[in-house]
Amino acid sequence: MKVLQSCLSMSWGGMEMYTLLTSQILKKAGCEVAILCFKDSRIHFESVRSDIPVYVIEKNPVSIVSSIFKFRKLFRNFDIIHSQASKDLWLLVPALSFSNVRTPLVFTKHIGSNIVKKDLFHRVLYKRVNLAIAISKVIQKNLVETTPLTPDKIVLLYDSIDTEKFDPIKYNKLQIRKEFGISPDELIVGMTGRISPGKGHEEFLYSAKDLVKKHKNLKFMIVGGSSPDEINYENKIKSLVKKFGLKDNVIFTGFRSDVPKLLACFDIFVFPSHAEAFGLALVEAMSMGLPSVCTSSDGVLDIALDHYTSYLFGRENYFTLKEKVEELIEHPSLRRQFGQNARRHVVDNFSLSDFVNKLLLLYEAQLKESVKF
Repeated sequence: MKVLQSCLSMSWGGMEMYTLLTSQILKKAGCEVAILCFKDSRIHFESVRSDIPVYVIEKNPVSIVSSIFKFRKLFRNFDIIHSQASKDLWLLVPALSFSNVRTPLVFTKHIGSNIVKKDLFHRVLYKRVNLAIAISKVIQKNLVETTPLTPDKIVLLYDSIDTEKFDPIKYNKLQIRKEFGISPDELIVGMTGRISPGKGHEEFLYSAKDLVKKHKNLKFMIVGGSSPDEINYENKIKSLVKKFGLKDNVIFTGFRSDVPKLLACFDIFVFPSHAEAFGLALVEAMSMGLPSVCTSSDGVLDIALDHYTSYLFGRENYFTLKEKVEELIEHPSLRRQFGQNARRHVVDNFSLSDFVNKLLLLYEAQLKESVKF
């Protein structure tokens, strides 16, 4: 099967990373895969580094319009065109129409939208989409409410992770603690992900401020950095650490490529994001056998099970967040039980091998449908 993945973005976040990951696992499964992307984007460089063939276009209106005609013949060479961003449809749909082929067009919705797209132009655009994949139930609902797609054209397929890579038995918990000068008897409460507004770093630090007053052996670790345009926000978060007198308790690691190793040294994972379409960082932590405290909203509800793998708390409610974390701090046996439940839940529901098998079945079903016409 020949598959073209489209991701026209200059950013490097969850959508872009997952496009590359999907391409890599499809390649391992025996597919011929290529990625359509902007020239000199991060996904362009990462795809080349991963030996995934790329087709690039310049990020300017003239180049994008000319590509509609340029890629007419190219699209004939693929069995499936898979768009990872809705804006890519404005290039893909006209190009497919001009090429006069019935190549199935699959579209994955990663991010929710409040903009209703049911006007004539969008009805024509989405009519060419053969299948839409929603990464969570909240996104599935969002697609029905904001696009002309009918429910029968939308399927739910959760993003997944490599549970063999994110496996706690493969990592030395004490090794990473030595790097940061953390003793074995100290408890680490941590969070991972980009330092960006809406991710809940303020609530995390507000709860830390109260928790250190009662528990003396606590460390708080923030894994991740900000994008260049959000450096002021990162500085604001770091200033809170100084303001709250947490300099000796909070560790900023910056961006790290060895996230599983860092998660291995955590005792409790916190996911305080205000709104998430899904939450891969949470899935990764749960796969590492960590108990978690998470915001009770949106895509998190597809992942965390309250009082079984995690404790849920109301969005932006740092006081409840603190109470839930403290419950896990004071009950080691509960931490162990939540962690075991979390690992098992992820292996059963968010395994990358299951994801690729389901995706291939969806592709095959679309190919069979296209043959009928």
